[in-house]
Amino acid sequence: MRNSVEALVLRSLDGRRLLTHPFYVRWEEGALSRDELTSYAEQYRFFEAYLPDFLTELSLRLEDGSAREAVLANLNDETATPSHLSLFDQFAQAYGASDVSISPAMSALLMAYQTALGEGVNVAVAGLLAYEEQGAEIAVSKRDGLIRHYGGDSPAIDFWTVHGAMEGDHARWTSEGLTALAPSEESVTRGVELVGSAWWDFLSEREALALV
Repeated sequence: MRNSVEALVLRSLDGRRLLTHPFYVRWEEGALSRDELTSYAEQYRFFEAYLPDFLTELSLRLEDGSAREAVLANLNDETATPSHLSLFDQFAQAYGASDVSISPAMSALLMAYQTALGEGVNVAVAGLLAYEEQGAEIAVSKRDGLIRHYGGDSPAIDFWTVHGAMEGDHARWTSEGLTALAPSEESVTRGVELVGSAWWDFLSEREALALV
């Protein structure tokens, strides 16, 4: 059953695998400007600050079982010392980020997670998995790009190093938890497409701004 859920998640991500997005391709190639990295960090921080709240709310809506355990384990990793937000701030500060207003696409991304919560736990867990399924390879790619092209070293890359090591476990736990919920194909597809598309649109916003 888990294999079928994973296959459905991957099919639902077809055409929205984030490492194929031009923005991340340019990151890997070292073609982003310093200002683009700064702006990316400023906006991504909104998501990193929001994620513990999403995980907390989702855990409260789930009944005891492997899905709730997976979400709580994820939340524990996010908030343990040093918190993932504090690690992210090391990256953001290294690349000159400052306090800014939230962008339209980041606002829509956070709303996608909220919408998934509102549509039920199956949709919300599937939405969580939409990024986590890709998270480890994305984090490793970002870290390696920072090292190769942007002078990245510790502590600036620690956030991505930690996520590269953890996200594989998060994806596996979440996939197992989602399978245990016995979701419909429609709910899995809905959650993955809702959140996956919002992440893609966030990167497209970053790419569009580079052309201005």
